[in-house]
Amino acid sequence: MPEQPQAVAERYLKVRQQVVQAALESGRAPDTVLLLAVGKRMPIELLRAAHDAGARDFGENYVQEALAKVDGLPLDARWHLIGHLQSNKAKRAVEAFHSIHTLDRPSLAAALEKELATRQAQLEVLLQVNVGGEDSKSGTTPEGAVALARRMAEWPHLRLRGLMTIPPYHPDPERTRPQFRALRQLRDQIAALGLPGVEMHQLSMGMSHDYPVAVQEGATIVRVGTAIFGERSP
Repeated sequence: MPEQPQAVAERYLKVRQQVVQAALESGRAPDTVLLLAVGKRMPIELLRAAHDAGARDFGENYVQEALAKVDGLPLDARWHLIGHLQSNKAKRAVEAFHSIHTLDRPSLAAALEKELATRQAQLEVLLQVNVGGEDSKSGTTPEGAVALARRMAEWPHLRLRGLMTIPPYHPDPERTRPQFRALRQLRDQIAALGLPGVEMHQLSMGMSHDYPVAVQEGATIVRVGTAIFGERSP
């Protein structure tokens, strides 16, 4: 529909204002929360509309889909992988993304390190933590996240900057608050270890239905797709 790009721009600005409001109500500066526009299965023209409205950071779930979109936006767009990454796709992921939110196992860290070392490049990563313990979700356990953080010196081209989670869905955002709080506490626990090269500044948590609660609990990155781009086709 011709009005779709305009609607996306309007929704992006509305969500951005709600993020700002949630930050202010939590006593935080608005610029401490990054709004990540999640364009999974959305056409590039809608991502362009969000970019025109001010979006610069875009989240994608699949490496191949992101690679197909990268050239469709200006060079100031930053791409974040927020979906599960197979180790055999590490090379393509390094080519496409500015950061990866879903590091959850040593084998993936080693595969990324190998590709980055070849390029003499660095990459910011977040550890994905399965705080709800769901079998259907990727992510390491809280104990596994601590263990991975302790091993980061083995992968000098990876820059660990924080944690990410996808908590169990519940229509009442308040029901996800304990999971967000648990991730923040785990982030603080790892930060207190004082590990060399590890800077635990980021908390990637909160999506379209619960991002204001996530911001209240300390999110520095919220991943919003449907509230900006509308419902995805099956």
